[in-house]
Order: sequence, then C-alpha cells, then structure tokens
Amino acid sequence: MSIYLNTNRPLENYKRLINTDYFVDKSNMIEKISKVINTANGYICITRPRRFGKSSVADMIGAYYSKAIDSKEIFDKLNISKINSYEENLNKYNVINISFNNLSDLGNTYENYISRIRTNLKNDILEKYPNADIEKYFSISDLLESLNDKFIFIFDEWDYIFTNNLFVENQNDFLEFLRNLLKDQPYVALAYMTGVLPIKKYSSGSALNMFDEYTFLKDRTFDEYFGFTEDEVMGLCNKNKNIKFKQLESWYNGYITAKGTRLYNPRSVVKALQNNYLESYWTNTGAMDEVAEYLKYNTLDIRDDVIEMVSGEEIDIVIDEDFRAGQGAPRNKEEIYSAMIVLGFLSYYDGYLRIPNKELMKEFEKALRDKSFGYVSEIIENSKKMLKSTVKGDNKTIEEKMIFRLLLS
Repeated sequence: MSIYLNTNRPLENYKRLINTDYFVDKSNMIEKISKVINTANGYICITRPRRFGKSSVADMIGAYYSKAIDSKEIFDKLNISKINSYEENLNKYNVINISFNNLSDLGNTYENYISRIRTNLKNDILEKYPNADIEKYFSISDLLESLNDKFIFIFDEWDYIFTNNLFVENQNDFLEFLRNLLKDQPYVALAYMTGVLPIKKYSSGSALNMFDEYTFLKDRTFDEYFGFTEDEVMGLCNKNKNIKFKQLESWYNGYITAKGTRLYNPRSVVKALQNNYLESYWTNTGAMDEVAEYLKYNTLDIRDDVIEMVSGEEIDIVIDEDFRAGQGAPRNKEEIYSAMIVLGFLSYYDGYLRIPNKELMKEFEKALRDKSFGYVSEIIENSKKMLKSTVKGDNKTIEEKMIFRLLLS
C-alpha cells in the first residue's frame, strides 16, 4: 500500500473535514493553483502560523488532483464546481503527498529521518510502476525522470526540522534533498509546500529560490484561504446561534493580511463554537513557550514595546522581511518581531505592530509572569492601572504610576 504516491489519505482526511459542523469551503483556491500547473510559476510555498488551515488545504488539493481516486462527488458540491475549468484537472495527476513531521522508528538521526522518506518513496514508485528499474538509478530524481510521467508534489510541514530545531548540522542537506527532487525537473507539474517558516533564500538555501513564497507579510494572492474571513465567521455564528459575532470578534479578530483582509484563527473560532465558550485556545498548542523564549532573547531592548502592546497600544515600526527557516535565533528587535509575526503572536499591518486580540493578550500576560522577566510584569500591571485611571480621571493614581515607571527606567 502506497504511503506517499497516489494514496487516498488526502481524500479521506478532506471528507472528515467536510462532515464537520463548521466546515468552510476554500475550494476556489484550486482555480488559482491550476493556472500555474506545468508552468515556470508552478512552485508555491505558503507559510502561516499553526492552526491556520494549511494541512486542510493540502488535503483538499491532493483530493482534487489525484488520479488514484474519484473525488468528483465531493467537489461537485463545493464552490470550485461553479468554475468553467472545474473538470479540466480533476483527478488527472499523479500526486506525491509527504508530511515531513514524521520521524523514523529506527532512530532519531537525520539519516534515519531522510532514509525513511527515500525508502517509502522508492517503494511507492515500484508499486505503481512495477517495470521501473530502481537499482539502475542513484537518485530518486533520476528514477522519476525515467518514468516519463508528470507529478504534483504536495509537501506539508516542510520546515518541521527547522521549527523543532532537529538535525541542525544536516539542515542544509535537507534543503539539498528538496532541490535535487524538485528544481528544474521535467516531471514536476506542480510543487506545493506549506509550513510555518518561510524558506531561507540565501547561502546554500538559494537552492529553493524557484519557489514563490506567500507569507503573512507578503501574500496578496492566497490570503483569504488561510484563516476565516469576517463574512465566514459571521456565517458560522449564524449556524451556531449561541455565540454572537461581536463576541467572537472581541476574542479572535486582529489579523490583517498584506491586502487588508481581516482574518481569524480557524481553530480558535471552531473550538469556541463547538464548546459554546470563549477563551484562549492557543494554550494546548504549547506555542506560547516560543513567545517567552523570543522575549528572553532581548528583553530590555523590547521591554517598552511589550509594555505598550500589552496595555493595548500599537507600535510604529518598519518590518520588511520575514523571519526564515535556517536563520537561527533572532538577533535584534526587528527579527524578534518578525519571528513573532510569522508564528502568529503579533499582527503587523501598514507599519503598525500589535497584539492581535484578547486571546493572544491573555497568553502574553501568562508568558510575562515568568520570573525571568523580573519587574517587567509589574510594569505592565501598573501600565494597565494607569490606563484605567486615565479613563476615570484619577490623577493621583496616574502620578503614582508615572513615578514608578520613571524609577525603573
């Protein structure tokens, strides 16, 4: 049974998603992807924070294009079926679908990790192409080229070893593996990758410069397909009937794409609607540990900004570049903030940086209770009290808090 090549796993995963109460149809994205198949632009890398629907979209794409299955009955009911070119690429391609977040049971070395992928892929090729002479070719790319066929590659969590700081000495080897497999290969009809971290496009990482990258900071093409739009959230609230849109908005609104589209974290919205309860649903992901770590890199340099943001203010700052895979720890304030934008902890739009919403505000407050931040936590608490006192016109309290901050400056 194939593991990567022409499997029914994407379709089965997508069926489960469609059958949920709060499914949102993102299938129109397929029309944009189909336009670049078998072109020089057929290399797409989409990076978003965790829980923004990357894997669900990858399953949708695999279910639509794979020739090993018949998914017409599913897609006939979705928005993509209304497009004139709907059936042109439906179930027409060999699809190689790999999620890079699985480690080998044989050991925890890079060789174990990459050998598992190579071996599974070779076995899949032999199963689908029994006449292929596997022993004749020294690389998978040579083997695939010998088949005289076209393939769509869908790679989910391509950056897993970077985000988990695995195999540091071999991370360039992994980038070379991807380059050899994908770059300038005649059998590649489309290469579609997703992850949290954008590709490192300098040094040896230039091997992957054929990819067009679509990130939170730069994406003006696929922005609406990752995360729920306001209209989509309103529709889900109407279906739920127990939680009003305004309630959800106060908790989970706050992300704005480069094009100005307002987005909500899908996991948080769905969990709130399923549970009929508004709270932070980031907690179980463990992701806020990374916030604390980023803040610790250079606490004093960003202290005042953090105080302002936790107090509800925006920071005026220019951030031009995304924090990238293979870049190591953030080295300065801009890189710290860029990393936090990439991970979804901060929102950046039109030159202003802010904590996106109430959900993330509460997680920041938890992170800053860590004793390693010393009196920063006390400063933040006093800043909040000062803000409340300003609204109430309590001049005495304002004076006391201002003196406190001056003493700590």
